[in-house]
Amino acid sequence: MKVLVLAGTAEGRALSHRLDALPGVEVVVSLAGRTSAVADHGGTVRVGGFGGVEGLERTLVAEGIDAIVDATHPFAATISAHAAEAAGRCGLPRLAFERPPWRPRPGDRWTDVADVAEAARVLPALGATRVLLTIGRAELGAFADIDGVHFVVRSIEAVEEQSLGGAVFIRARGLFSIADELTLLERHHIDTVVTKNSGGDDAKLVAARQLDIPVVMVRRPPCPGGTTVDNLDAALRWLHSIDPRQRDHPRPRPLDRLDRLDRLDQVHDEIRP
Repeated sequence: MKVLVLAGTAEGRALSHRLDALPGVEVVVSLAGRTSAVADHGGTVRVGGFGGVEGLERTLVAEGIDAIVDATHPFAATISAHAAEAAGRCGLPRLAFERPPWRPRPGDRWTDVADVAEAARVLPALGATRVLLTIGRAELGAFADIDGVHFVVRSIEAVEEQSLGGAVFIRARGLFSIADELTLLERHHIDTVVTKNSGGDDAKLVAARQLDIPVVMVRRPPCPGGTTVDNLDAALRWLHSIDPRQRDHPRPRPLDRLDRLDRLDQVHDEIRP
């Protein structure tokens, strides 16, 4: 069995190693490559986009892929949608590995918003003056025109300072302890946290709760649907249930938009900052 793992998360990395240790399983791991440090994965690793749905479909056929596991970041909506469409065209089984979202707990002061643009719009109403942004670096421009707010931006990769003038930029990769997060929030006198509901490590949310700091929580984009699991054992059970001998490999079909093959998919290896 040959499995394509769309990775870019800790779960995707762990799954690739588990699969690579199984007899009779060949693993191909795909990373978008938008972070400079590519973590160790099991199997063969490819880096870079596919070139849209058609490019991914062509890769599935050429590589003789038997199954797809989408273990990308919960906010990597484009590659997940492309994977769902390409798998459907090729008749391949597809599994979405999605870590559980965070849920508010007693003492939390969350404002739930649909996207980063709405997060920026609600800050004045919340009376925010010193804001920690942990949303990655791609959408910082949404906060550029907000007056009277000092921003602290934490991201895995370095950020061009002109993207948010006057901000403090911290380059750091988690995991972070609760003590780390308490120190960060207190050192910079943070009164509001803006983050995406990525799930997983929640130390910053615990720290915000302990300090009674409001959190603006960006909801996840809709997922394409299909079979979804949230743990490694369930993913392995699903893969064991697949018998690629019961169907032929997908046959190539004409691609009607080859001129789009040079388009890269949006990032699917963003790791929570």
